[in-house]
Amino acid sequence: MSVKKLFAGVAVAALAGTAALAQEGPIRIGVVTPISGTYAGIGQQVSWGLDMAAEEINAAGGIDGRQIELVYEDSEANPAVAVQKAEKLMTASDVDFLTGTVNSGATLAVGQVAERAGKLIATTVSFSDAITGSGCSPNVFRVNARAGQQSAALAVWLKRERPGTRVFYLGPDYEMGRSTVAAFRKNAESVGAESTDEVFAPLDAKDYSQYFGGIRAARPDVLYTSVAGNDTVRLFTQLKDFGLLDGLTVLGASGTVTSQNIGAIGDAAEGFITGVGYSTEIDTPENKAFVEAFNERNGVDPDLYGADSYGLLFAYKKAVEAAGSTNTDAVRTALEGLSWETPQGVKTIRAGDHQAIQPVYVVEVKDGAFTIADRIAGEDAIGEDVCDRF
Repeated sequence: MSVKKLFAGVAVAALAGTAALAQEGPIRIGVVTPISGTYAGIGQQVSWGLDMAAEEINAAGGIDGRQIELVYEDSEANPAVAVQKAEKLMTASDVDFLTGTVNSGATLAVGQVAERAGKLIATTVSFSDAITGSGCSPNVFRVNARAGQQSAALAVWLKRERPGTRVFYLGPDYEMGRSTVAAFRKNAESVGAESTDEVFAPLDAKDYSQYFGGIRAARPDVLYTSVAGNDTVRLFTQLKDFGLLDGLTVLGASGTVTSQNIGAIGDAAEGFITGVGYSTEIDTPENKAFVEAFNERNGVDPDLYGADSYGLLFAYKKAVEAAGSTNTDAVRTALEGLSWETPQGVKTIRAGDHQAIQPVYVVEVKDGAFTIADRIAGEDAIGEDVCDRF
């Protein structure tokens, strides 16, 4: 069965849309994502997911008869650059909606710009709890699992498999890294783990060995890390080369080891465990069809970034059609509380903080492949709504 048929209830356009709407031209969606730099592999998955969804929606008639046009800009995973490119998309390109931000700092910064400009943005990648927590905005949505959701799933596994374990933390030195470490540390300590120490490395670090003396001195049973992209390849390779992986269990954020970098990491990734909002191993007809179609189109399997980006456009389509326009206020209202079908199953956007509620999976790398070790219900992983701005 094709993925188009499985998502027919979402993807098939309302062809009875008014002629006036159809004559307004395409719905332009701005994508500010890293096309170059250390997170370029993540940006590639984002673009593959968005492009695939746009093609399917457009082939089925579009959104109320209007085609989707994606307009890309390279954020270079740099918040300052992302802001400049977002402003360009909102002014020169006159986009209706923004997405694509990867770096959590970029999402927070672009969210402020979008709010001032009266536009909506949704991230499909960024993990920082602040995005839908302390730094929440009425114009910002997140359809991927945040750091706290991933950490809640990992804590369940830690309590069962490694009770009373000693944990060392190593994250990238920016908003996402510090947020993910803080979220996991809180959850790990809540189930009895002992924290030893934490360090933060600059983005695109070339040499992680400077931190290895501290790891050895702490004598942890578990290393938690939230590095991503090419940084993961360097960290894991160096951990293996220096003999630190012997007897050490490595846990990490969901973007640490993905289908994009696992080949380059090789057997240094063996035994890695993470909490994720998506896995190709989700055993449903919908996900199997999605994986097959994604692989056929792009030559590789989707990872969480590709899957969440793909699902976003179906949420936006449903919201715009419910609102009857692309007006910011109307679409915002339609998105709040929205439920829609994705390769992961049904997601629901919590109205109070604009965070998607979804199942979270504990995934382990075995024999070079990802396997699902546990599933945590969305309601058990979501955590409390702490947004107080709307």
